[in-house]
Amino acid sequence: MRMLAILLLALAPMLPAHAALPSAPQTIAISYNLFRNGLHIATMSESFDLKDGEYHLVSETRAVGVFALVQKQSLLFTSRGRLSETGLQPRHFEGKRGESDPRQVRGDFDWESGSLTISHDGKTDILSIAPSTQDRLSVLYQFMFLAPDRLQRLEFDMTNGRKLDRYRYTVTPNVEIDTPLGRITTLHLVKQHRPDESATEVWLSPQHRFLPVRVMVREEDGARYEQFITRLEIQEARP
Repeated sequence: MRMLAILLLALAPMLPAHAALPSAPQTIAISYNLFRNGLHIATMSESFDLKDGEYHLVSETRAVGVFALVQKQSLLFTSRGRLSETGLQPRHFEGKRGESDPRQVRGDFDWESGSLTISHDGKTDILSIAPSTQDRLSVLYQFMFLAPDRLQRLEFDMTNGRKLDRYRYTVTPNVEIDTPLGRITTLHLVKQHRPDESATEVWLSPQHRFLPVRVMVREEDGARYEQFITRLEIQEARP
């Protein structure tokens, strides 16, 4: 679960106080291929729906080829919440492989009290959170409300349902990469990390609402995981 799930990188940039919130699309459908050391191991399908100010996010990862013989159940992440004045504000997050999965995780946000309740491995913890805290799925779509021309570094809090961590990323604009959707000029994010931590890079596409088109994670043992976009459909909200 950890190997595939780690590619759902969590980043929660804060908007400058003076920035106007961009309009959000009504729906997004996006697909990725996942690779381990160059070998295709899984596909990922995600959907974003916004209705009456409430959002619903679903991400499903399915193993392919010989990996599907070993891992038959898909990995499912969901996030629900509202669209606030600064972007997505999650209320509930969970990740699991079926209802009986002993490794399933969840997080429940109480914004009035400024607290987060996380449940995992039969344990429950209550943590204090900052106003901009995201979960590992909602944060990928929070980039739609990013103001990249005003940011050189990103620093934020995120939960994966097991813990709450603070992340720091450097930002480089106008980095061109080749993707299955063609050559794209991206915003390149690089995680600041210690030598004993995993290395992470994310490429966001400004022309596609700052959605991730590529993600790379190199773990401590040297294993390299990559996520490449293969399909993207965006339906804008009706005026």
